[in-house]
Amino acid sequence: MSSTTVSPAGTAATEPYTVELAPGVRAFIQPDGGWCLNNAGIISSGGRTVLIDTAATERRARLLRDTATAHGAAPPTTVVNTHHHGDHTYGNCVFPEATIIGHTGCREETLAVGFQLHGQWPWIDYGDIAITPAFVTYDDSLTLHVGDTELRLIHPGPAHTIGDTIVHLPREGIVFTGDLVFNGGTPFIPMGSLAGSLRALEVLRGLDAETVVPGHGPVTGPGVYDVLERYFRWLQDLAATEYAAGRTPLEAARRADLGEFAHLHESERLVGNLHRAYAELDGLPLGVQLDLPLVLGDMRTMNGGEPLTCHA
Repeated sequence: MSSTTVSPAGTAATEPYTVELAPGVRAFIQPDGGWCLNNAGIISSGGRTVLIDTAATERRARLLRDTATAHGAAPPTTVVNTHHHGDHTYGNCVFPEATIIGHTGCREETLAVGFQLHGQWPWIDYGDIAITPAFVTYDDSLTLHVGDTELRLIHPGPAHTIGDTIVHLPREGIVFTGDLVFNGGTPFIPMGSLAGSLRALEVLRGLDAETVVPGHGPVTGPGVYDVLERYFRWLQDLAATEYAAGRTPLEAARRADLGEFAHLHESERLVGNLHRAYAELDGLPLGVQLDLPLVLGDMRTMNGGEPLTCHA
């Protein structure tokens, strides 16, 4: 199996590539960041290797493994999951020697949803996947030391999901956000919280990291937080207006003028996000479970009646 390469500037990569962020710290980027094309992190120091997230298929997770161990690096003995979604956790099983770490909610949801991607996209060749949840969990924060590299794990509260983890490397000024940040794609919060997503952005800003590795899309800087905040504020206003008018999330999404957000991929996520915003307007607890078949059905309708496009 071939290893990944750094994508030359100005070219459109179609295969995963790596970006060196600091000595011993790399981002594993899967372009173009659409459904199931998530990013991961590789930290190697002091004879140890830690991964941040895995991948949606066995093939992609093995490619990540080959990349992590290239040039003599130690095999990963720790995997941190930023949340439970299958594109970030399915590949855990490819690392049987690794300690899997995640927020308590991440473990609970990984077990609860099981083969979630199989249910959504049954035609994808996922390979030999065994659901492998975190077996070390934390509630608020946890610090890992990988050689002389410090990784601070921070739970911002319900946001993208109920069990999100931010991974902050304070000395290097790097943050791995998981799907709290999409760079170039529409945010997705039906399993989390709109209000919580705004709060999570404030947590991220407070870390003052200059390098931001999103859950999907190219490595970026903290300016991406401003784009996301504008989207979430726009979503709040849209939801409040349409909710007051008695329109359903689907009706609201069909009427919406995306404006500056029209260029974002996966625009069908808007209706799912509106379902979450409506739940909060109803006064339901942050992160409360929604009617997922209804949400996914509305998203399919917004996608022209076609299944959502999985790129795994």
